Amino acid sequence: MSVLVLLLAVSAACCLGFGFVLQQDAAQRAPLSDFLSFRLLLDLMRVPRWLGGLGLMIAGMVLGAIALGKGEISLVEPLLATNLLFALALSRYRTRQPLGRQGWAGLLLLAGGVSAFILAGEPRGGSAVADPLRHWLIVGAMVGVALLLTAYGKRSRLSWGPVLLATAAGLLYGVQDALTRVSGTLFGADGLTGLLTSWQPYGVLACGVTGLVLVQSAFETAPLRMSLPALTAAEPLAGILCGVGFLGDRLRTDTGALAWEAAGLAAVVAGIVLLGMHPAMPCGGAESEPPARDLQRR
Repeated sequence: MSVLVLLLAVSAACCLGFGFVLQQDAAQRAPLSDFLSFRLLLDLMRVPRWLGGLGLMIAGMVLGAIALGKGEISLVEPLLATNLLFALALSRYRTRQPLGRQGWAGLLLLAGGVSAFILAGEPRGGSAVADPLRHWLIVGAMVGVALLLTAYGKRSRLSWGPVLLATAAGLLYGVQDALTRVSGTLFGADGLTGLLTSWQPYGVLACGVTGLVLVQSAFETAPLRMSLPALTAAEPLAGILCGVGFLGDRLRTDTGALAWEAAGLAAVVAGIVLLGMHPAMPCGGAESEPPARDLQRR
């Protein structure tokens, strides 16, 4: 494993984790009338704290894109999932809440699961699948599931809605990561003209903007401990599926390796859930929403 890829992916996770905390802190004060609307982004753009969080998120995505350009998506995605560790670190600093057994267990499960998956799977690159139908089927399935989750999330926005929306956003971000890697390959092979005449960069933009609306709507209507675990768990799973499905990433497939890979991913998800539900995570939500003018001041 390249040390540079490791540093880039962990730096990206740090930026993403800090950015999510700042975004949720601002988004929870937005009017509920902006739910699942692009007006939500327009309102939040007037909030300095949210813009700071967005800047960190963009920096994380850029670092993640560079890491994806230098390493396999099946390697980078599990490392990006550690953004929850940095989100918890910032939340813990703000709340002065000790880690306790739950925090340490979640930390060990997440870190151990990422290590187990990478060591057992030994992700390595290969030739991308040339069949465009396979690209469309996998991307279409991910986007279709995201749309279905969004439809159900819209109907139950104050109960399980935020979890469903965050999961949908995670799936879109996983697809975005895969298409980012494809776009980088196209740019390297055919230059700017080849990039702009392909559909993948526009898919990156569409997934990014739609995912941002879904994430902010989830942040607006529920505590971070409900939305962030779903987002963090869904993105690497979708990214790994795309990586193995059509980007040519290869993992070890003998029985022992597959068992450890599955156990590693299960540990990652369990660790994400434990850390996401830690008492240090912000518990504010729509119920404590101040007047809309407070949003404008902040």
